Amino acid sequence: MPGQVGSIDNEQQGLLAYLAQMRYVLRLTAHGLTDEQLRATPSASGLSIGGLIKHCSSTEAGWISQVRGEQQELDYQAYADNFRLADGESIDDVLARYDQVAELTEKTVTELDDLGHQIPIDHSVPWNSKDMTHWTLRWVLLHLIQETARHTGHADIIRESVDGATAYPLMAAAEGWPETDWLKPWKPA
Repeated sequence: MPGQVGSIDNEQQGLLAYLAQMRYVLRLTAHGLTDEQLRATPSASGLSIGGLIKHCSSTEAGWISQVRGEQQELDYQAYADNFRLADGESIDDVLARYDQVAELTEKTVTELDDLGHQIPIDHSVPWNSKDMTHWTLRWVLLHLIQETARHTGHADIIRESVDGATAYPLMAAAEGWPETDWLKPWKPA
């Protein structure tokens, strides 16, 4: 996938393309890392690259479940646990789950084909606005882009702390770009 979203023909396609791009860039932060590095928490927070990818997958799955009108239970412990890889859980498992979530998101949005589709707001949690009755599918997609981009930024900082790698050299390595005077693909130390 290129470093930029390509040409888009409509708003729905654009929102899905930007969400896919953010997922991809987040996934790149894990490129070439060992299991230990994926679990590392080298910053002041307890965040790890593997945990951030797992969290973004879980968050997107939750929102799409809400869009689909599926019943959900708020489980604080499960929420807290989705910020870290469990013992025995591999990044391959997490990335495969993220692929499934992405596929369901695109299927749901395509089937609904209405960015104005209304999703009732759960007012049982304090962070949801009490003066609104619903989100729209458009709002949910924009929120997922924002959420994924925010956590991609966290993952970028963590990755740079782990081994010095940054986004474009990682992309160059993952995609086999040729080395140039101004861009050297990342290589393991």
